[in-house]
Amino acid sequence: MKNILKDLKRKDHKRYLGGLDVLKYIGPGMLVTVGFIDPGNWASNFAAGSEFGYALLWVVTLSTIMLIILQHNVAHLGIVTGLCLSEAATKYTPAWVSKPILATAVLASISTSLAEILGGAIALQMLFGIPIPWGAVLTTVFVLLMLFTNSYKKIERAIIAFVSIIGLSFIYELFLVKIDWTLAAASWVTPSLPQGSMLIVMSVLGAVVMPHNLFLHSEVIQSHEYNKQDDASIRRVLKYELFDTLFSMLVGWAINSAMILLAASTFFQAGVPVDELQQAKSLLEPLLGSNAAVIFALALLMAGISSTITSGMAAGSIFAGMFGESYHIKDSHSQVGVVLSLGVALLLIFFIGDPFKGLLISQMVLSLQLPFTVFLQVGLTSSRRVMGPYANSRWSSGVLYFIASVVTVLNIWLIVSELL
Repeated sequence: MKNILKDLKRKDHKRYLGGLDVLKYIGPGMLVTVGFIDPGNWASNFAAGSEFGYALLWVVTLSTIMLIILQHNVAHLGIVTGLCLSEAATKYTPAWVSKPILATAVLASISTSLAEILGGAIALQMLFGIPIPWGAVLTTVFVLLMLFTNSYKKIERAIIAFVSIIGLSFIYELFLVKIDWTLAAASWVTPSLPQGSMLIVMSVLGAVVMPHNLFLHSEVIQSHEYNKQDDASIRRVLKYELFDTLFSMLVGWAINSAMILLAASTFFQAGVPVDELQQAKSLLEPLLGSNAAVIFALALLMAGISSTITSGMAAGSIFAGMFGESYHIKDSHSQVGVVLSLGVALLLIFFIGDPFKGLLISQMVLSLQLPFTVFLQVGLTSSRRVMGPYANSRWSSGVLYFIASVVTVLNIWLIVSELL
């Protein structure tokens, strides 16, 4: 009887440890999450909430659903092939297809880095009165030091900590305002397009479903050595990776929603549209107290730094992949990609007259590039030559191509509406 009880305890212990195995796989998804709670998102979300109240909450929900599907699919590519999206494109598609798409992805990463660095600079101006150009230089130098001296693991832990601080900051602020939760719940699932909202809709979409994050996720999955040779290992890792993606993306959905809710319940109610993040701090101070304003600025700084790290890593991955190499900060091609993205973005900041508008436009640029990356990704993950038995099913390919088509149609709609 004692032996039986020992066996049962041993089995329970193993089952408990097996349940904790999932914690080992949390990380890559959080790196991606910080990419869509960056300063560009802050600008898009505060513009959405201050101008249209709760009406555009549905865009965050739709974007997050699309993001979960796309991020899991691209992680699937990394796990099965051991290649990032850029490497796979270089290896399996003709140069006349891969090179132009990857070149536009590099441009998108520069646009991303511009928003991230600009956000960090705005936060430094809020906190210490540092002029935006000098704040941008400080942010860029700090991020370059982190990227060139830290390993994946150290950066990953730091970013998870940053995301936690940002999330707690907005949760704290939501307790200080009055939210119409009934209206918010309806707005999360009810599409609407108020007049003049198309630019904001596309900015929110581009700020959530970001091209560089698709490249980044397929790359960082390699740092965990997830790709395995045997079928059982691959299937186990795919299961755990899905949990990581779902958990991380839902965290991002909650934080982005909180931004819109906060803007709707303060700025929209007061009839004051937000056209600069510094203005958001000055309005929050009398409405929510000085502590909330300081927390807002600190959270923005954390978001700017952490998302600049991920945009730099993504640029390094894209550029190295063009030469058939994986990302490694000691590799010359990876270094060129990082420096190119952050350096050009920093240079552009010196010529931006309206930082807030610059943030919104940078997010729109991401949305315009997104269809090219998604169609490339889906073509690769649907190919049996690339994925073998793990290629997308017809149903999965249909869903993914539908998402790519929706984004394409929205982009065309945006262009037409802006021209007319």
